[in-house]
Amino acid sequence: MITGATRLAAVIGSPIRHSLSPTILNAAFAATDADWAFVALEVAGGQGAAAVHAARTLGFGGLSVTMPHKAAACAAVDATTAVAAELGAVNCVYRDGDVFVGDNTDGDGFLDGLRRDPGLDVSGLRCVVVGAGGAGRAVVRALSTAGAADVAVLNRTPDRAVRAAALAGSAGRVGDTADVAAADLVVNATSLGMVAGDPLPVDPESLHAGQVVADLVYTPAVTPLLGEARARGATAVGGLGMLVHQAAHAYRRWTGGDPPIDAMTTAARHVLARRQTPG
Repeated sequence: MITGATRLAAVIGSPIRHSLSPTILNAAFAATDADWAFVALEVAGGQGAAAVHAARTLGFGGLSVTMPHKAAACAAVDATTAVAAELGAVNCVYRDGDVFVGDNTDGDGFLDGLRRDPGLDVSGLRCVVVGAGGAGRAVVRALSTAGAADVAVLNRTPDRAVRAAALAGSAGRVGDTADVAAADLVVNATSLGMVAGDPLPVDPESLHAGQVVADLVYTPAVTPLLGEARARGATAVGGLGMLVHQAAHAYRRWTGGDPPIDAMTTAARHVLARRQTPG
């Protein structure tokens, strides 16, 4: 029940109506009896900073931020965490008293998803990250922070690969296609796989048993890359875990409580299954 005491949070982005964040976070609030509600707000490009300021004025308890507003939100908040400052991107805004703080939970969400399923610790692993956009940069940094031995970045634009690899410090470097076969963990951080007919982000012949292949794309649940990985004996990991766990970090920041991961995951899977059912 919505009351006068209900705290409000929202995700801002464009486009936003497809977002699973309201499903995931409202399921979390319901499972824990938290007096919060979460909505999706369409905010046009160029208006991200104005939306952050409006949320502060209106007393929002927090914001999730997605494209194209992550950089604008980083500039509009009162303070940033170290990871958000380094990435220059905010995906979560929370209150610390009267201060609006910007954080970036994408990298931690990715690692938490791997730890939960398939139970992977990336410490000491050789990793390849395909893509140097916002999500790829967050993953590169997180892998290094978690102790990965080698983080090779593959990207069509070499300059962006250089900048992303630098986030991994001494473990980071610009990679090439030969690195895929030697990797313990291969991560697709591009949007390839969301649309039927997309090319694969890596040569499937480079994939093999003993590897973990993770795709940040979460719909379809089994992307063409993951299908090829499974066919060759690799462990395939979809993007839903990262989505749920980055939201779980936001839940912690906003409420101070422990997020109900199972309830959040089940709700998201239910909606995805409905979307993918013909008719």
